[in-house]
Amino acid sequence: MDRNFAEALKLVLTHEGGWSDHPKDPGGATMKGIALATFRRYVNPKAGKDDLRNITTVQIADIYRRHYWNAVAADDLPDGVDYAVFDFAVNSGPDRAAKYLQAVIDVRQDGKIGPQTLAAVEAEPSGTVIRELCDRRMSFLRSLKTWPTFRKGWTARVEGVRAKAVAMARAGGPAAEVASPIQEVATPDSLRSSQLETIDIAEPSLSPRPKGWLSLILSHFISKGA
Repeated sequence: MDRNFAEALKLVLTHEGGWSDHPKDPGGATMKGIALATFRRYVNPKAGKDDLRNITTVQIADIYRRHYWNAVAADDLPDGVDYAVFDFAVNSGPDRAAKYLQAVIDVRQDGKIGPQTLAAVEAEPSGTVIRELCDRRMSFLRSLKTWPTFRKGWTARVEGVRAKAVAMARAGGPAAEVASPIQEVATPDSLRSSQLETIDIAEPSLSPRPKGWLSLILSHFISKGA
């Protein structure tokens, strides 16, 4: 739901951390989870790494809102499911996140979340949808050739998303324990998204079944990125 975007974004940024340029990351350099290729696609086609390092809070919020949150119709998804699908989209791409959600609820897997998908999601217990989506997400991650390098971070991220999303579903919104200020800890490269989003890999077979608050949240993370 729309009211959950700020909290979901804060949680995603906690996983993504600040600047990263991991040699085994196919996505290359990232800042706050935004890959250089993504920054060039949506903001500045001629951008270099220094431009990415200096990405603004407004640009970060706009990219995540328009190209990830909106791309999976998260405003229209139930509490908790919205965050679980959003984080999956950031980590592995909106199309894959949408198809995996559709597989969970047994509707046509076209990667487009519309009325049929939304109705099917509403008909299922949110906790059940979240848990199965996270299980399938983990199966996808294990299929990647980079799994041995990033498995610990990916597992921690998905299990963290599972717990927070289920808590949000039970609370009918952002859970009390995730509304407290985020502790500032170093984020390992293994938690970041770009190594997944940019991989061109065949889909595994899926079996059926106000501006001000954003600035406050993002300014905290931007100040830690340089």
